[in-house]
Amino acid sequence: MKVAIYPGSFDPITNGHLDIITRSSKIVDRLIIAVSKNNKKKTLFEINERVEMIKEVIKNENISNVEVDTFEGLLMAYANKKKANIVIRGLRAVSDFEYEFQMTGMNYKLNPKIETIFLMSLDKYQLISSKLIKEINALKGDVSQFVPKIVENKLIKKN
Repeated sequence: MKVAIYPGSFDPITNGHLDIITRSSKIVDRLIIAVSKNNKKKTLFEINERVEMIKEVIKNENISNVEVDTFEGLLMAYANKKKANIVIRGLRAVSDFEYEFQMTGMNYKLNPKIETIFLMSLDKYQLISSKLIKEINALKGDVSQFVPKIVENKLIKKN
């Protein structure tokens, strides 16, 4: 059974994230969206808000083999706990690759049984990042083309 983890902070989930989720759900038996509890990272949405948004988005997209969970600590320890054998990572640009390459190498050293699969963002999603979405929203800009409607509504309420 191919069990994959797609980790991230998802603060908030974007259409780019959703694209990676949809595409990766087609190549694995089970996909776990693992929302990171990184206390060092300042987030706009609390962890429970992020989890609920992702669950709503997944439900609306009717993707059946996806579950949402939270984790903290080492990804490889979490992957062992979940009996996952794949980590999914999305790449938007060349600048993402260097960081992801280093992280993948370290993860392999920690657990060589877990493979990392990189999915390139579709060109229409390559410029989208949660950080930019939050900045546009804070400046009262229109984020509707970058995030699902549920997320847009929650972002507007944060202003």
